Amino acid sequence: MTPPAAIARAEVEAMVREALHRFLPDAKPGPTAAAGHGLAAAPRLIASVSARHCHLDQRGLEVLFGAGAELTVLKPLYQEGAFAAEQTVTIFGPRQQMIANLRILGPLRESCQVELAFTDARFLGIDAPIRVSGNTAGTPGCFLVGPAGGLELANGVIRAARHVHMSSAEAVYYGVKEGDRMQLTIVSGQPGVLDGVVVRIGDQAKLEVHVDTDEGNSLDLVNATKVTIA
Repeated sequence: MTPPAAIARAEVEAMVREALHRFLPDAKPGPTAAAGHGLAAAPRLIASVSARHCHLDQRGLEVLFGAGAELTVLKPLYQEGAFAAEQTVTIFGPRQQMIANLRILGPLRESCQVELAFTDARFLGIDAPIRVSGNTAGTPGCFLVGPAGGLELANGVIRAARHVHMSSAEAVYYGVKEGDRMQLTIVSGQPGVLDGVVVRIGDQAKLEVHVDTDEGNSLDLVNATKVTIA
């Protein structure tokens, strides 16, 4: 009987990778597969619901909390260096409606910005446009109140565009560049697909999608069994 031919190590590894791809929900072919180099394990994807919050600059912080005020960390966030602060403010809109306990996120920025979901903005009577964070030119303002005083913002209120943070290496994996749009697929009791997820690339960024509370609730994201992006 002729002995079976030996299987090359590379073939064995390829079969193992294919088996893992079939049974691991967060594994998928990457650009290396398309280039003929086999399957690559997908980066770990986190999908987070970003509740309403605000960012402050140093001047805004001192107006609201007093001279020399500093943000204190309540809990770190997934992105390196980002955190939810212990401090909160109250926001007022043109209808004289208010939302209390609006969380401040750190670290401080060069300008103030408030990020709301559509239902938040509608309740306050603010026609907040969908913008990438930091793009606040021509946006509406609001009035913030803290324990030391009030701060009127001439602009800076937005509905943050759904987006995905990723490192340069992860951008190479997905074959995307800054500002590109991707598609998020959510498997849950209320599954669905979100198009137009804006790519944000940073050297220290970790792969994470941010959607607002309206979007997250509509697709039952907190109970999702599988989330993928492409």
